[in-house]
Amino acid sequence: MDLLNNFLFIALPYIALTVFLIGTIYRYKGTKFKFSSLSSQFLEGKKLFWGSVPFHYGIMVLFFGHLTAFLLPDVILSWNSSPLRLMILEVSAFIFGISALVGMFSLLIRRKTNPRIEIITSKMDLLIELMLLIQIFFGLWVAYEYRWGSSWFASVMSPYLTSIFTLNPQIDAVSRMPWVIKIHVSLAFTIVLLIPFTRLVHLLVFPLSYLWRPYQKVIWNWNRKKIRDPKTLLNVTRSKNN
Repeated sequence: MDLLNNFLFIALPYIALTVFLIGTIYRYKGTKFKFSSLSSQFLEGKKLFWGSVPFHYGIMVLFFGHLTAFLLPDVILSWNSSPLRLMILEVSAFIFGISALVGMFSLLIRRKTNPRIEIITSKMDLLIELMLLIQIFFGLWVAYEYRWGSSWFASVMSPYLTSIFTLNPQIDAVSRMPWVIKIHVSLAFTIVLLIPFTRLVHLLVFPLSYLWRPYQKVIWNWNRKKIRDPKTLLNVTRSKNN
């Protein structure tokens, strides 16, 4: 058991961080124009909206919530000293977790049920979406089964993560946690390891130029519903401006 804990909480984090660092640098240097989410909105937009919006809002809140608990554990513990504030934080996080789960499930179903989206879907796309779905599910499980996660995250996980980044791993506390939490933590590092090889890499390049770039006006010269129909032959009718 000690060997497994050493692998999950010492070896795996360092492998994941090393691959993440080297992989993202290599990919940016060699294929920087593929630093993208490779949007498929042109092929199908309605299901994408109802999957992408709840997923992105949910996952962003959860990510920054975890990051805050890691970087500012004392602030989180001080906030949680009030039962009402603790309840507000936990319930809000759980709601955003459900939002992310529903959105990710919708996106995964969309990839498997829409013929056009399935054609441009790689095995890695399916793998990373499935892993994210499982990760969010385990996160909700942990939040429901082991209450007040923001407090014990700040007390246990924050010191552990700090010890990883200071090259002095201390795993005594985290290795004694329930197996559900261990899986949740291990999956998080595995996802970090896979980021350079997936379209998730786009999260590292925030489109700052969008803040001052002029608006783009898109004009459809095709019937939008018809062109998105998988049965439509794209070469039977020329666009109106040709």
